[in-house]
Amino acid sequence: FYSYESDSPVEKKPDPVIESASVAEAHVKDVALPVEDVSNKGDEEALPSVLEAILRRKLAGKHEETDDELMDELSEAVIHRKFPFDFPKSHFLSTSNPAAPQYHPSIHIFHFLGTRKNPIFLHSLANSDESTGFHQKSYEAYSLKLQNVLKNHRNSKTEEIELALDQCKVTISDGLVLELVRRNRFDWKLAYVFFQWVSKTSGNSLGFDVCNEILDILGRMHRFEELTKVFDKMSEKGLIDERTFRILVNRYAAAHMVDDAIGVFHRRKEFQFKDDLVAFQVLLMCLCRYKHVETAETLYQLKRREFGYDLKTMNIVLNGWCVLGNVHEAKRFWKDIIESKYKPDLFTYGTFINALTKKGKLGTAMKLFRGMWEKGCNPDVVICNCVIDALCFKKRIPEALEVLREMKERGCAPNVATYNSLIKHLGKIGRMEKVYEILDEMEEKEGCSPNNVTFNYLLKFSEKPEEVPGVLERMERNGCNMCCDTYNLILRLYMKWDHEEKVRQMWDEIGKSGLGPDRRSYTIMIHWLYDKGRVEDALSYFNEMTSKGIVPEPRTEILVNSMRNKLKEQEGEKQNKDLGINGKSPRLRSKRFKKTKA
Repeated sequence: FYSYESDSPVEKKPDPVIESASVAEAHVKDVALPVEDVSNKGDEEALPSVLEAILRRKLAGKHEETDDELMDELSEAVIHRKFPFDFPKSHFLSTSNPAAPQYHPSIHIFHFLGTRKNPIFLHSLANSDESTGFHQKSYEAYSLKLQNVLKNHRNSKTEEIELALDQCKVTISDGLVLELVRRNRFDWKLAYVFFQWVSKTSGNSLGFDVCNEILDILGRMHRFEELTKVFDKMSEKGLIDERTFRILVNRYAAAHMVDDAIGVFHRRKEFQFKDDLVAFQVLLMCLCRYKHVETAETLYQLKRREFGYDLKTMNIVLNGWCVLGNVHEAKRFWKDIIESKYKPDLFTYGTFINALTKKGKLGTAMKLFRGMWEKGCNPDVVICNCVIDALCFKKRIPEALEVLREMKERGCAPNVATYNSLIKHLGKIGRMEKVYEILDEMEEKEGCSPNNVTFNYLLKFSEKPEEVPGVLERMERNGCNMCCDTYNLILRLYMKWDHEEKVRQMWDEIGKSGLGPDRRSYTIMIHWLYDKGRVEDALSYFNEMTSKGIVPEPRTEILVNSMRNKLKEQEGEKQNKDLGINGKSPRLRSKRFKKTKA
């Protein structure tokens, strides 16, 4: 096994032979001397020899009473001592398993022994219930060790990072690689360098999941040169699947590289994938999602002979116009659907009603909504939620509650989104008693438990820092995990309350969680520091963000340029002040002053 406190693997010993006690027996001094080294010198390298000797003696069944005393002494020695571990204590608290116990030196060193009276020996561990926990600990240790190396060498050259990784000497698996890549998804360079290092050093080919994950990260950060290299390697090794094409089409469309997105679709046959209707619909959805609706509709018109008329495809284009906010084009396409051989389904109605409400045309939306009941096409919960939210937005909360009552009467059960909409708008007008009444109802109702959105609203309505822990505790009780949006929201709240210590703690938590910091986190931090007058700190965070390949928001770039110009002006003024009036040296000024005086 590997010592977590050392880079080097402990030398593997042959399994002990129990029948000869003289072979397994170890003298008291074999254990006592290393224990003294740990107690007096803080020598962590002595720990493996201590444990090895104790195991040999336990197998021999000798010196149990003496060993108990030594174990007490060793436990007392390490429990408060800080060893020079390879990675900081804080990293042990950010494991992928939120339920993992917090790090403690004595637990860390002796966890595989169980209690002193009932030790768990290494030779029997593989056949015990504790083996899973033992391997899980090793897996987490490898993950944390690699992550620590990556973070410490983030600004280093690729060769230096790879050299540091070579020295880790850990067992690589697809699961471990996938976890590390996902943990660094907002720092494309680290993720990519780690992926490349594993590809070169690992004897086995990486799987579909890992390759697709790095492809998605590179595409998100617009690193299309690196993306192309990875894709070419994947094609050589036969690691391309449907998800690969979805990622490529989506990322090219997101970067507004429309021709490349369409080109990926047309390359499917090159890799023995059919140009089927489902793949075509994925292409249209990606184009519409990133506001290239006109191109999507043109493709639909060109390909309809090949794929035929299909209501789902028409719904994608309609939804594109609606999301774009172009109600005029949405109405035109709505009429095309009505005139076709297909009848609008719930998705068609829901898409169009949602677009009307977003544009403030609530009257038209309500007519369409009531017409659905009359035609026997009963609205589903999604459409009802859309109407309720629109009514609440217009401060017509009694009408929204009437729709809620009608839903229940007609057998359309409300869901989490229904209650979230009411909570959002009731909280805005300060009806917090009603908000918590609805929250209690959600917790009591089966299948309608509050989610992250619910608790984000509750956090947003918090008026002081003391309220945040209570909301987070209730959030955890309902099985909701923290997400980056929640972290960013709490970050902004502490900034609003001018609680700098909590801001710093929350920033550290975001990093430990592996969920960020993302672009939003950096944007919030930079603008807050600027408002506090801490220009140099703001620029430091901006440089850190850009070094990770995160593209800043336009308003942040404008602010940073303004800060830099201001600093240059201040430096110029300071230099002029040091040199004297008109840039002349103090010595010349002194001579001129004396001449005038004479």
